[in-house]
Amino acid sequence: MGFIFDLDGTLVDSVYHHVLCWHQALLTYGIELSIWRIHRKIGMSGGLLSQALLRETGRVLDGSLLAQLQKLHVEAYRLRLGEIRPLPGSVQLLRHLTQEGIPWAIATSGVRETTLPLLERLGVDGSVPLVTREDVTHAKPDPDLFLEAARRIGIPPEEVVIVGDSVWDLLAARRARSLGVGVLSGGYGRDELERAGAFRVYEDPADLLRHLDELGVRVFS
Repeated sequence: MGFIFDLDGTLVDSVYHHVLCWHQALLTYGIELSIWRIHRKIGMSGGLLSQALLRETGRVLDGSLLAQLQKLHVEAYRLRLGEIRPLPGSVQLLRHLTQEGIPWAIATSGVRETTLPLLERLGVDGSVPLVTREDVTHAKPDPDLFLEAARRIGIPPEEVVIVGDSVWDLLAARRARSLGVGVLSGGYGRDELERAGAFRVYEDPADLLRHLDELGVRVFS
């Protein structure tokens, strides 16, 4: 048995930072889109998210514009990295799994440049398998990120628990044939996560830690 964690909204409180950075990037090109609509797409890969957002505006998709939007988003997000903190219980949850000898990895649609500083705040060192957007051909809702993470921890996908905060995480978990678990800390509702395939839904990592026994993990050694 092993665990694979999404990062944004699952282990660190960064979803709304991403939303505001995408909003800023879009406004740079005069594209006005409500913040709530942007939030509904967070968790997708940057390329898919850009296309989905522009599709809602009726604008013609242009490859160079999509690339520029992604670049502006990363630049804006980099400036906000100092504001982002681990979600309640994240550090303790990861530490507990390590102490119990349970393999785990992190798989994120984000890029390595902006991911590594957040891992430092989680106390995660280079020994922990990390899969980012650069490592796979397709990001969520495709299962590639999670399949690669499962390969790196040496656990069959069918024996892995995937923890995420968005419907895109859970759709990707289903495609990987893994057990999907949701957390509410990214802003999606319990019903939405359950409809997308979540076996259980918890408030945040602290709540998940308190209920690890429901997933077959001893809470106390």
